[in-house]
Amino acid sequence: MKIIYKPNLLAAALVGVVAFTATIARAADPLVSWNDGPAKQAIVEFVRATTTQGSSQFVTPEERIATFDQDGTLWVEHPIYTQVMYCLEKVPALVKAKPELANVAPFNTVLELLHGDRAAMEKLTLPDLEKIAIATLTGMSVEEFTAEVKKWLAAAKDPRWKKPYTELTYVPMQEVLKYLRANGYKTYIVTGGGQDLCACTRSRRTAFRLRMSSARRSGPNMTMPRTVSLSSPKNRSSCSMTTMPASPKASIL
Repeated sequence: MKIIYKPNLLAAALVGVVAFTATIARAADPLVSWNDGPAKQAIVEFVRATTTQGSSQFVTPEERIATFDQDGTLWVEHPIYTQVMYCLEKVPALVKAKPELANVAPFNTVLELLHGDRAAMEKLTLPDLEKIAIATLTGMSVEEFTAEVKKWLAAAKDPRWKKPYTELTYVPMQEVLKYLRANGYKTYIVTGGGQDLCACTRSRRTAFRLRMSSARRSGPNMTMPRTVSLSSPKNRSSCSMTTMPASPKASIL
């Protein structure tokens, strides 16, 4: 029996083999979104050194802790922090409840901003933002605040990307978090944002199903973390990771 191989069938088979091989390679690489280079190598080497028995830098599982900044590292922070956007977008409801604020700065400036005057953003000073935050984040129970935040997150979209804020996370950094957890690390988010609002950002599509830790000053007996630039991921994001060893045996990247 003579078998005749048609060129198109053979080509399709070869493409299938190549695609299958690439899929296997991607599955085996925990940092698939990262370009091969110093940053990726440093992460892999750090994990190897701190999780390998007999290594001079070995850290026991119960002492493995990695902390990450949130805004700009795990999710977007431009043109402004997500929590600030929440506060700004709550101003119309605040003005509706208190009409006298419609002509009072900085609330009238926020109304201009929300009506499309992007230049109004430049008028807002830090004291203005503090005043807005106090007015929109206080005077309610934790349960009421949580319900308001969840309602906002379900509908709010980033003005640039037109996507929910909980979807605007950096895939390369999610890979780092998963990689560390797979190797016995407890991962924490350290943020200056409100803990209650941050807790509401947890979802299946984000990296925030993590332990939350409010930002605080390091005491004299604490090991100061070092922030490592993790540039050059394939999606061209610019990220950074802060790793804090729970033991002086662990060296920082």
